Amino acid sequence: MVLTKGFEIEIYTGTPQGKIVGLSDQIIRDLDGFMREPDSRNVEYITQPSSNYENQLCGLLRPRRDLRNYLQQLGDYTLIPGSTLSLSGSDRFYRSDPTNSYHDYIEQTYGTKVVTASVHINIGISDPEILMRACRVIRLEAPLFLALSASSPFLNGQATGYHSTRWGLFPQTPAHVPLFSSHAHHIQWVGEQLAAGTMQNVRHLWTSVRPNGDRRPYDLNRLELRICDLVTDPISLLAITALLEARLLQIIDNPNIDPLTQSSLSPEELIALTAKNEMAAATASLDAQLQHWQDGSNILARDWIAELYQEVWGIAKQQGFSCFLSPLQKILREGNEAQQWLQLHKVGVDSQQVITQAIIATQEREQELENKLCSSLLA
Repeated sequence: MVLTKGFEIEIYTGTPQGKIVGLSDQIIRDLDGFMREPDSRNVEYITQPSSNYENQLCGLLRPRRDLRNYLQQLGDYTLIPGSTLSLSGSDRFYRSDPTNSYHDYIEQTYGTKVVTASVHINIGISDPEILMRACRVIRLEAPLFLALSASSPFLNGQATGYHSTRWGLFPQTPAHVPLFSSHAHHIQWVGEQLAAGTMQNVRHLWTSVRPNGDRRPYDLNRLELRICDLVTDPISLLAITALLEARLLQIIDNPNIDPLTQSSLSPEELIALTAKNEMAAATASLDAQLQHWQDGSNILARDWIAELYQEVWGIAKQQGFSCFLSPLQKILREGNEAQQWLQLHKVGVDSQQVITQAIIATQEREQELENKLCSSLLA
């Protein structure tokens, strides 16, 4: 059994010098397949659900190629990697739709803390009770996926002390989200939040992972991992996704993998532990000292990821996608994007140079993958 997967990608537009510029009005007007975010400086596109990794690779690249071509027509504009307003601009909001009352609420409540770029990974699971159990496990392991994907060490031209400034500052909402013991518990809890006004609508559940579907909270058919920073290299993103899928296949196959029965900690202790782990991963990513949910023992993020990798490798191999999982070793070896940027910064490369180099590297990498792997499919 291979699961369907799809991505929601948010990405900034701007100049080759790294200045982020709001162009979403024109993009949405002229290009199919792009959606606006509350701030006009980034846009979102989604890939169609597919169980096939090759399809997803081209689904990630094709819209970006179209967007790049369009930006060139507008002027000297490009796509900017990273998950925060790395060089400047966090002092004000640039509204993409001044008439949208939900966007009013977002701007007034959270300000530019939400003007981030990220990737949401959706994996199809149709049974709602299995989905809830999967969400419980992945919620406690979400810090590992943040550690692999961190790409926002800068804000307004400064190194912030975080590897993921985005997640370090992001307003998780509502403030307290339990581990849902069942689908019924989830439905009841969402209803209570809507009545209390802690959620403005069913989409207003901003946590590291959530159940998703066409009529939330009732009809649910996928797990949505929301914690990851933007991973611009599609091969790295697919490797992170392959780890998630293989872990989910393991969870689906083994009903005993469940924090509510397998952990020595109470549900409340588990929530506190994962909040602490998320902040540790936002700060030090792969080098973060985390606590394992099963017994509370201390473990480095990279070691926990390596253990998980070994555990699920056989599943990925059996299902025919281990070649997409194996590039994860390169991330563990060479560091995520934030760590690579901070290495340059440490030896005296200023943040603007780091970002301008990353802009070029991202475009070259996309070109290389298109030529090598997708030229026939992207034609």
